[in-house]
Amino acid sequence: MAEPVLARPTAGGPGVDYGDVQGLVRFGYSRMTEACFFLLAVRDPASARSWLATAPVADAVGRKPPPATAMQVAFTAEGLRALGVPAALIEGFAPEFISGMAGEESRSRRLGDVGANAPTGWRWGGPGRVPHLLVLLYAEPGRLADWQRTIQGERWAAAFQEIECLTTSNLDGTEPFGFKDGISQPVLDWDRERRVEGDQLGYSNLLALGEFLLGYPNEYGKYTERPLVKESDDPRRELLPAEDAPGRRDLGRNGTYLVFRELRQDVLGFWRFLDRQANSNAAERQRLAEAMVGRRMSGESLVPAGGPPIAGVGPDPEDTRQNQFTYASDEAGTRCPFGAHIRRANPRNADLPGGTGGLLSRLIRILGFRRQGIRGDLVASTRFHRILRRGREYGPGLALNEALRLDRADGVERGLHFICLNANISRQFEFVQNAWIMGTKFNGLTGESDPLLGNREPIPGCPRTDGFSTPRENTLPRRITGMPQFVTVRGGGYFFMPGLRALRYIAASPITKGDKKP
Repeated sequence: MAEPVLARPTAGGPGVDYGDVQGLVRFGYSRMTEACFFLLAVRDPASARSWLATAPVADAVGRKPPPATAMQVAFTAEGLRALGVPAALIEGFAPEFISGMAGEESRSRRLGDVGANAPTGWRWGGPGRVPHLLVLLYAEPGRLADWQRTIQGERWAAAFQEIECLTTSNLDGTEPFGFKDGISQPVLDWDRERRVEGDQLGYSNLLALGEFLLGYPNEYGKYTERPLVKESDDPRRELLPAEDAPGRRDLGRNGTYLVFRELRQDVLGFWRFLDRQANSNAAERQRLAEAMVGRRMSGESLVPAGGPPIAGVGPDPEDTRQNQFTYASDEAGTRCPFGAHIRRANPRNADLPGGTGGLLSRLIRILGFRRQGIRGDLVASTRFHRILRRGREYGPGLALNEALRLDRADGVERGLHFICLNANISRQFEFVQNAWIMGTKFNGLTGESDPLLGNREPIPGCPRTDGFSTPRENTLPRRITGMPQFVTVRGGGYFFMPGLRALRYIAASPITKGDKKP
């Protein structure tokens, strides 16, 4: 892929047209505790475009009172082809989006989608089961059934064939293993005031808008590549002008890539394994579980809150208590193990190892001297690899005492519909999944991958990946081996969630631009 175009200065830049952004990016719809996700195939392109042209897709405009229902729409590359979008225009999307989550054996290997996670065993998203559209419905309690009937009007059956309807659960803010979920989300710089020139010496939770929406500068100060069209190919001026390409209209502007993975969680297996490791000691069992996750079950970090203020954290006291910390105060990993899930997913580091202020100190750290600890520069800077999570749980909850009491699995599937938004699938989701989650040498470790999401499959040079180590003060780390796989991938896909203007452009009937270059 060619180098992205250098952005104009971002400080004081214009705001964003919330009316052109799908609301999931800004809101997450936490008040709408009921949801279902339709995976669809295009049955008739003309009918599908007609439905999309008038679909009540929710935008990101703040309203009082807020709406009680919302709908969002996203497409796979196959879906864009099925709708008649020209091949030359589709070529402007990211290569990983075009090939798909399960489109290449090498990608599946990097993502850990091998063995029990292999796409050939997926319910959807694998060979021959790639959906064209994803329609996400959200509603306040008691409103989903009526909302679903409204959306599935008479044109729905003519336009689409339903592959799956994925249901969700409201587990009161906890995921199926019993931990508080949805903590530590990045904050988007909607006002476009963040300056990203030079090295960032401190961890920040506030990130450039272009990390999550296409058409804006990212944390490198550059624009991510996306499909652009000639002005002559947009005669109705549906699309906004591209900021970095005069004379072009921006199909990607205010859109984002949506990554979806259906993750089945073995709740019974998780707690029974920990119970054996703890010799049925309840306190030790919970301590081991929290060490693997990296947070207490209540959501509090294992590393005490404190230190310099972090941009994008607070002022809510709970947010401060849960997120006002880095791992600089836990260099030995005795509070939060190096391989804990949240430490892998968000290492909370900056561009340079920590140190005192001042020009001389900064220069010394740039040159690689006076590192505070051996792990000071082992992990890539976090700000280039954040994702915005928008997932939902599915299946009934299973309390800890019930999981320990059951003799065998109850046969009920429960887990997480993992959804994340990012502007660069390769640099964001895939990097985190490959280098940090599945990486067996993350942060100087060996022989272990993510304790929750790891697939335990051997890889070249590392025949064992089923370990987990917990460093201890003044003694050797405790090492657990023989961990089974607790999470299994059941489906997945890469989707483009367009801005509302781009959605209208895609729905224009018919699209007859041919395969000429846009």
